Amino acid sequence: MSENQSDPILASYRASIDNIDAALIHILAERFRITKAVGAYKAQNALPASDPGREDAQIARLRRLAGDAQLDPEFSEKFLRFIIEEVIRHHEQAAEIK
Repeated sequence: MSENQSDPILASYRASIDNIDAALIHILAERFRITKAVGAYKAQNALPASDPGREDAQIARLRRLAGDAQLDPEFSEKFLRFIIEEVIRHHEQAAEIK
């Protein structure tokens, strides 16, 4: 018998975590659908793939939100920087295709 089957409290926590993980995947997918459109727009209008001022402002804003939510701001910044780097890579690819 696995831990999950023998401990209903742990099983309940894990089910909640699984639901949250699924929601995160769907939210990230939606975010990347939108940023893909942004990348296409930037490519069509010869705009740079990266906007360092906006990126810095977003990181500062989300660090504040993370602190308010009792989430480690360092972790939230690392996570957001990873996403931003991936978005920029997609935007650069869109510009190359254009």
